[in-house]
Amino acid sequence: MTTGIKPKHQRLVLLVIALVALLGAGLLAAWALRNQANYFYLPQEIVADAPAPDEAVRLGGMVETGSIRTDADGITVHFIVGDGAARVPVRFTGIVPALFVEDSGVVAEGSMGTDGTFIASNLLAKHDENYMPSELEGMSREEVREQVEATVL
Repeated sequence: MTTGIKPKHQRLVLLVIALVALLGAGLLAAWALRNQANYFYLPQEIVADAPAPDEAVRLGGMVETGSIRTDADGITVHFIVGDGAARVPVRFTGIVPALFVEDSGVVAEGSMGTDGTFIASNLLAKHDENYMPSELEGMSREEVREQVEATVL
């Protein structure tokens, strides 16, 4: 008994089904990740259109000079992130990264509080292209090269 479909056409039908399935999977993944497109929101964007209090977002900008204040518990830090157009107060409880200083870039992961303060659950300190680890400061280029070669096998 024959099915009436030639083997050549069967392969074509299977190819079309596979392409439709692949396209469907790609569209489903794109739809699922649609809200994750922004790496972080700038203070100006947070102030203009604040996210819902329970929505997890990332806030990025510069830590303003003189804004870092540590509570008596020693682990809660308050500071202000700005971008030149807006300022957002941030509260973080935990150990801050070594590169976290005033006038440096920071990305804070967390959510907005109902009082307008960003409650950070994680801080990512950023540095510029001229960053030098404290262990290598004061060394010449040759000494740095030797140190790097000694640590890489």
